[in-house]
Order: sequence, then C-alpha cells, then structure tokens
Amino acid sequence: MFLTFKKWTILYILCLVLLFAGFAAILWQGSAAQASKNLVLREGEGAVLVIDPGHGGEDGGAVAADGTVESRINLAVALQIDEIARLLGVETEMTRREDISIYSEGAETLRQKKVSDLKNRVERINGVENGVLLSIHQNSMPTAPGVHGAQAFYNRVEGSEEMALAVQEALNLVLNGAENAKTAKRIGDDIYLMKNVTVPAVLVECGFLSNVQETTQLNTQEYQTKLAVTILSAALAHLQ
Repeated sequence: MFLTFKKWTILYILCLVLLFAGFAAILWQGSAAQASKNLVLREGEGAVLVIDPGHGGEDGGAVAADGTVESRINLAVALQIDEIARLLGVETEMTRREDISIYSEGAETLRQKKVSDLKNRVERINGVENGVLLSIHQNSMPTAPGVHGAQAFYNRVEGSEEMALAVQEALNLVLNGAENAKTAKRIGDDIYLMKNVTVPAVLVECGFLSNVQETTQLNTQEYQTKLAVTILSAALAHLQ
C-alpha cells in the first residue's frame, strides 16, 4: 500500500481516486487535450513524473510569521503528489523524500551548500529519461500580506508552457477562484534550476507564507491534499 497517511481511510482514498478521475477527464476534454500534443517523448515510452520539493535541510526557504518553514510544506505536498501518482500507476522520481539538502561532500558554508544542492538537483532531473518536472514551492511577499493564491511558472523547454497553462487553469478553478485567478508565466532565468533543467518543467508556488490565512490553510493536510490532487490531475491530463 503506497499511502501511509495515518488519518486516511480506505473510503477517503477511493474518493480521492474518483475525484482525480473525474477532474482529469474534464481537463482532458478542454485545453489540456491540445496542450498534450506539444510534449515530445521517446516513441512507445511514457513520461516519468519528477517531483521536486524545493529547498530542504539547512535551506528552509521562506518562513512565515508563525515560524512555518517553506521546505516542510513543499515536502508534504510533494509526498502526497508522489503517493497518489504511484497509486494510479504513474512512474515517479523525487529529488528528496526527507527534510534534507542534497549538497555534495565538501560544501561547507550555507551558500556553498545551496549552490551544490541546486546543481545536484539539476543533474538528477536531467538524468531521468522522459522526465517531466513538477517543482513545488511556497511564495512570500511580506510587503503585501494580503496577496494570496497559487501560481504556475514554466521554463523554455517545449511543452512546458502548455502544461503550466493546464495546471494554472486547475488551480484557478479549484483553489484561487475567479476573483483571485492568476496567469501562468515563464520563469526568469535567475531561477537556476528552471533555467538549467532540460526537461519540460513547471514550478508551482502553492501559496503565500506572508498571508496569515493562507499559511493556516497550507499547514493542514486537507489543503495539502487538495493542492496535490489539483496539480497532479492537471499535469497527468496534459501528459496523456
């Protein structure tokens, strides 16, 4: 049994699978159907979903006013994406499964560890044949604490934009709502991982840790599950 969440019941798991199936079917009938045509994979082979929980270990990423650390939320959402995907028979790889930084031996300062960690993630991701990347992060804008919502970003590799559009459509529909709808955007070249991976890649900023209400939501398993199912269903509908 892939799912290890203690509070989940068999009925709840079945409901999640049914939710995924219905939601993916809706997306597949819409714009995701056209988006999938732009992903080029080796003939006869399916995509491998590479899931990257951003930051980890000494590098906690953004920190909320209540002490919530980004890396922990990233990992919680990513693990749920991975376990639900595996339950559905999808091949997956993860850059990390624990709250660790994957830097190489010899890195000593925090800066050296961050640089080494990113280089190692890029190497791992690019080493996955037919890989398609979902990188999970949390946003923060302390100067504008009212800003909230989830947003998808994509790299320059063919197929990335279309997958990000599908993911963003799902995020707006299920989480953001029409009044807070966001637009998928190409990520800047200052983001090392997204610039250097050679696979189709979407980075999802799941919410703003600078927003008190959203931070509270992000700390709940229920909302983490909603994020995982929403992101995964859109991504898989695209990959069909």
